[in-house]
Amino acid sequence: MATEIVMPRLGWTMEEGTLVEWLKQNGDEVTAGDIIFTVESDKAINEIESFDSGTLYIPPDAPQPGDTLPIGTVLGFLLGPGEGPPAATPSPLAVEKETESSPQRAAPSRPRRDRPQGKRSRSAISPRALRLATELGVDLSTLQGSGRNGRVVERDVRAAASDPPPDRPEVAIRRSIARRLTESHVETAPVTLSTEADATDFVALRAELDVPHLTYNDLFLKLTAVALAEHPDLNASWRDGSVHRHDEIHIGIAVDTNAGLLVPVITNVDARDLSDLAGETSDLVQKARQGDLKAEQLQGGTFTITNLGAYGIDVFTPIVNLPQCAILGVGRIVSKPAVYQGRVVPRDMVALSLTFDHRIVDGGPAARFLDTIRRYVERPELWHAR
Repeated sequence: MATEIVMPRLGWTMEEGTLVEWLKQNGDEVTAGDIIFTVESDKAINEIESFDSGTLYIPPDAPQPGDTLPIGTVLGFLLGPGEGPPAATPSPLAVEKETESSPQRAAPSRPRRDRPQGKRSRSAISPRALRLATELGVDLSTLQGSGRNGRVVERDVRAAASDPPPDRPEVAIRRSIARRLTESHVETAPVTLSTEADATDFVALRAELDVPHLTYNDLFLKLTAVALAEHPDLNASWRDGSVHRHDEIHIGIAVDTNAGLLVPVITNVDARDLSDLAGETSDLVQKARQGDLKAEQLQGGTFTITNLGAYGIDVFTPIVNLPQCAILGVGRIVSKPAVYQGRVVPRDMVALSLTFDHRIVDGGPAARFLDTIRRYVERPELWHAR
């Protein structure tokens, strides 16, 4: 019996994915463990491997690269030895495809050229289609003909010319970011609290520690994990209409990339030392900016930190990263006059902003958590040796 190849669920919040490309072609032999196609989901391009072996069969009316599909949509099949193609399997996309009376849409065209390319014989192309393809710069080798015996006809060329190409990766990521932030704005009851901390000893600690690649973000990761262990109400999510507290502390760090904002996750932060954290965050930030993050590196966060200090920003209102309870915003560390031991002297100060979901936690516990963060910035000896 043919084995269905479907759009996979790559995360518990995933409802749909975009088929990026097939890495195996129709008729290819597939061995269990082979990577057969790629999917864009939740701001990452994911390679999908086969758990079975067989001959790949992609039906003529199967979804095309660039199509965004609900999870579970049938993309193709694996056929056993001597097995023929299965009967057509309805899918959410197949229902929308046009019938013979309203011809099915041609596959998305590649970038236009000055004249049609490809090895398709002229007998497989109608004269009008050939002339029109030359005028519009459509690559005939990419088209699936809707005429008799698969002949490319004029309507196929016109459909290809008007059909937009699949989104570039940065466009797909921007769309995913927009969707998630809109969901956060609509679904949460956000409240933002702000405070200022004397970071003079915090700055001195970083200078004293002999840890390669150590950044202020690494120090904030560690102190926030210690604070979350003391304030578990903030290490929580809203799921299925109720609060779910997490036993583990996995913190995401917002990374600005050319493709958009990505949030790789560092797991079990409370159990890691600063050297370990610095090495992993450096690696994740580099992969994020190169577009090399895997799907699992963007999932499972229980809290998020976003730092705009490098851009000269002091106070801002971060947006909760659903389904998490809260996000900590860190501003720039700047020397300014401050009252210290009864005198006005230059001190390194930093602004801190906490946005939390009021459905999950009230203002009092959130304020106490932010005050703990402030104390830990001002007195690093309270946490850095843990």
